[in-house]
Amino acid sequence: MPHHGNEEEHSEPVSFRDNRKIDPETGKVRGQGQQQDAGTGNPDPKPPAGTGQEPAPAGDPDGGVDALAQAEAILNEAGGGEEIPAASTDVEAELRNDLLRLQAEYVNYRKRVERDRDVARDMAVIGVLNSLMPVLDDIDAARQHGDLADGPFAAISTKLENALKTYGLSRIDETGVEFDPNIHEALIQQPSAEVQFDSVSQILRTGYKKGDRVLRAAQVIVAVPE
Repeated sequence: MPHHGNEEEHSEPVSFRDNRKIDPETGKVRGQGQQQDAGTGNPDPKPPAGTGQEPAPAGDPDGGVDALAQAEAILNEAGGGEEIPAASTDVEAELRNDLLRLQAEYVNYRKRVERDRDVARDMAVIGVLNSLMPVLDDIDAARQHGDLADGPFAAISTKLENALKTYGLSRIDETGVEFDPNIHEALIQQPSAEVQFDSVSQILRTGYKKGDRVLRAAQVIVAVPE
């Protein structure tokens, strides 16, 4: 009877082959090193035809997945503005061009996102300011009638107006200035011998603007030269 205890179990060694075109440790293209090895007499590491080794995927002949990962790593490391080295082979030139295109697309995308974010924030603030303009008109009316001369409501109205100023809201309520159709809406014109050009003589309703953007023109009485 066979003695199983004396038999030696044999197993075939398992080997793995790295088919990536770019060495993850050196960052160099492996094809370039293979060409150099061929000139020095070193054996070509590529497997001969019919050996059963699996070729590179047909949809990714140049190792696009690994090249993209390498490009992303270079982009992360090149954030300080370091210049990308010049290409020495066709493969490196193609990867370098892809890297530059990716970097340019990322910069443009980031600018668009920042610009859209600023526009969205400004529109949100403008919407809130427009909704509060009737409240500000009531405060002005109460102040003109002497209802806000003193007391807690006077302090509250002052705090509200100061808070809105922090968001860039400013009043258009100056008199004696030249009439500007961009910020003034003339409701009445009165001839006057005291002016040499169209001037704002009285504010009927205060206007508002945020920065250089007019939210509401001021309704005014205009004094015109006789």
